[in-house]
Amino acid sequence: MSEADAKLKLRTAAFDARFPNTNQTKQFHLRVTRLCYISCWQNYVDYYKCVNARGEDFEPCKQFYRAFHSLCPNEWIEKWDTEREEGTNPSNFSIS
Repeated sequence: MSEADAKLKLRTAAFDARFPNTNQTKQFHLRVTRLCYISCWQNYVDYYKCVNARGEDFEPCKQFYRAFHSLCPNEWIEKWDTEREEGTNPSNFSIS
């Protein structure tokens, strides 16, 4: 475990009003629904857009980070990080 991992305090993602029809208290069912995936993905994209606009130390960006780390399986995050670093991720993380 790295020092950064040791300092990371995990918390459940807060209610996200953009996804009112998702039962956000039951995100970890064996079967991940489409709405859960969308919520996970949207928070991932919003975090990197926020960081690109304001920097990693901007406190509101951290809410998106906590949300996608709580909602998304690690395999998805690793895959998306690799795609983002290689420039093959289909999303636009720049500020429009």
